[in-house]
Amino acid sequence: MAERTVNVGWPEGLHARPASVFVRAAGAVGVPVTIARTGGTPVNAASMLALLGLGAEAGDEVVLASDAEGADSALDRLAKLVGEGLDELPPA
Repeated sequence: MAERTVNVGWPEGLHARPASVFVRAAGAVGVPVTIARTGGTPVNAASMLALLGLGAEAGDEVVLASDAEGADSALDRLAKLVGEGLDELPPA
């Protein structure tokens, strides 16, 4: 299983607008991805409700994971999005 650990870069954490950006990006990478706070239970990264339930704040460490083919590239892109607090998914 491929994993990336990253600190949330959005000042408002994974709430409202950043959560919406992340959920769209997670759905767009083409592989199933989970996200969890470090030590927490992984949830579907493409689910807005599940993501908001994490309660991840700015600076919190989260773990992105996937065991699908092509996961490394997808996780790299999502990790950059989260870590840098970007408004859109970086190019492949």
